[in-house]
Amino acid sequence: MNPTFVETYIKTETGSFDIEAGVRRVGDDLLVAIWGGEKPHIGAVSVAQSRPSLKNPDAMSATASVICFPAHKEDELAKAVSEVLSAVLDTRVVVTAGIHWDNISKEGIRQVISNSKILVDLILEEGMKGTP
Repeated sequence: MNPTFVETYIKTETGSFDIEAGVRRVGDDLLVAIWGGEKPHIGAVSVAQSRPSLKNPDAMSATASVICFPAHKEDELAKAVSEVLSAVLDTRVVVTAGIHWDNISKEGIRQVISNSKILVDLILEEGMKGTP
């Protein structure tokens, strides 16, 4: 892996339920903090390790473990982000996530999920700059 950045800040700009991330290289590993909403916090932490896929050993996948604070719902988001980043970048990844909007609608939750996918793409674009 070619670490091309040490630390960066990334934000979605969809105009609705945008989320932010601080991304830091720690050697070859990646540390990502994701937050957003009216009350940013740490609600869940996920750690992921890349490994060959069980279905196709020629492809990379990742295995993750998650710790979620009681009454928080960021565990699925943190796990999904850490697994994608770990598999694509072939490195260990730690993701913290804490996103909160009061009385968010189901459509708002769908937008946050969509924005999390956009955020992963932005992180990968930033992280892949200058790689062979």
